[in-house]
Amino acid sequence: MMKKPTLVIMAAGMGSRYGGLKQIDPVDSQGHIIIDFSIYDAVKAGFEKIVFVIKKENEQDFRETVGKRAEKMAEVHYVFQELTRLPEGFQVPEGRVKPWGTGHAVLCCKDVIDGPFMVINADDYYGRSAYRLMYDFLTSHEDDEKYRYAMMGYILENTLTENGSVARGVCTADENGYLTGITERTRIERKDGKVVYTEDGSSYTGLAPDSLVSMNMWGFSQSFLTELEKGFPAFLEQGLEENPMKCEYFLPSAVSGLIDEGKATVTVLRSADKWYGVTYKEDKARVAAAVKAMEEQGLYPME
Repeated sequence: MMKKPTLVIMAAGMGSRYGGLKQIDPVDSQGHIIIDFSIYDAVKAGFEKIVFVIKKENEQDFRETVGKRAEKMAEVHYVFQELTRLPEGFQVPEGRVKPWGTGHAVLCCKDVIDGPFMVINADDYYGRSAYRLMYDFLTSHEDDEKYRYAMMGYILENTLTENGSVARGVCTADENGYLTGITERTRIERKDGKVVYTEDGSSYTGLAPDSLVSMNMWGFSQSFLTELEKGFPAFLEQGLEENPMKCEYFLPSAVSGLIDEGKATVTVLRSADKWYGVTYKEDKARVAAAVKAMEEQGLYPME
């Protein structure tokens, strides 16, 4: 009997662009924020256990702002992503305040996950079908001669904002639907009616609007936690030497390493849903309008 999958929500950076959790603007008239809709969709899909990765100093505010509502719907755990949570023999460089990245955030959950799990960002709206697709994958696939993971792929055009550039992982997949590579593009935008990216702000390269991109929605077996733990010291040795203040242990890099070593396959699941997020404060009106329309359709009869 396979264990039911857990939902991991990376929320350690939540509220940072607003100056705190309590400053986050609701996106509907009932006071809900984006994370509430993600939790609702996940529970509808079958998830019964949620792990929030947060900052210790945000715990009380987070429990009041988000946790109380989530605890009515699922079993909830809180995990703290702290700079000092490092392997033996390593210490935080003096003056470092930046967290260690998404790979470290997930690694912090090691003691509360005992089966397959799904990872999402706290401030992205992914669409209901994505949770169903990922839940079905995690409850029907187990590791065999390789680790069997999954990634939700979105159509690039469905993930853009009109208010500036976005960072996306542009993906490639083989004929079997397995992920073969992710290229991080930190500045993708619409320009003169086309979708383009730039590295230097002066020269632009076109991207196909229907390119497949990652929005940091992943499905893993428990094996991934072991691999993250094994890979973290090597990352630190190199990162602390090359970029001690800003190096980050990213999930896509850890996944790519396992694909390159032939240890894992990553099935690319495809969502036709539109992504919504508040990358810029000007995005809020568009998100609120979309949420209102979905509530009027009866998709979110939330209390």
